[in-house]
Amino acid sequence: MYVVCLDLEGVLTPEIWIAFSEETGIPELRLTTRDVSDYDVLMKKRLGILAEHSLGLRDVQNTIAKVNPLPGSREFLDELREFCQVIILSDTFTQFALPLMKKLGMPAIFCNSLIVSPEGRITGYQLRQQDGKFHAVKALKSIGFQTIAAGDSFNDLAMIREADAGFLFRAPQHIIADNPQIPAFTGYDELLNAIKGVAG
Repeated sequence: MYVVCLDLEGVLTPEIWIAFSEETGIPELRLTTRDVSDYDVLMKKRLGILAEHSLGLRDVQNTIAKVNPLPGSREFLDELREFCQVIILSDTFTQFALPLMKKLGMPAIFCNSLIVSPEGRITGYQLRQQDGKFHAVKALKSIGFQTIAAGDSFNDLAMIREADAGFLFRAPQHIIADNPQIPAFTGYDELLNAIKGVAG
């Protein structure tokens, strides 16, 4: 049986931090894992900016409540789940993900957790495990599943390479150029057909 492992932001939904950057007018918050390959460096920068501007969890969640999935993503997921299992592997956080999962029909998601003070200030974050996307795909393979992975950022490359088949989806040109061996797509129909070509 095939399990398809998908990134969330940039693949199924807009980037949360870009939406929050636009909401707050803080351009430094536009940086994502498409721009910065070291996730720890990126998150420490984000947390520093939040502290500097006295922004807390509720402020980010208020923005997320206005974010809708990318056009066509819900239909893509619905069709995909007709012939295989799907797990979202994301470096987002449980405190961010639920409203988006509801809008996507509640697919399974493996993600991380924020550390939040009683006052609602985001003081840190806890990874489910280091390189969680890679290890999730590796673990699925170890228990007999065949795996397909798709994502758009630096932090998706390890899971894409580990999977039995892997694709870039709506990735920036510099990531596509650096990984010419990985098929790259921009439309849901293209990605769905590629997955069908592997999973039958």
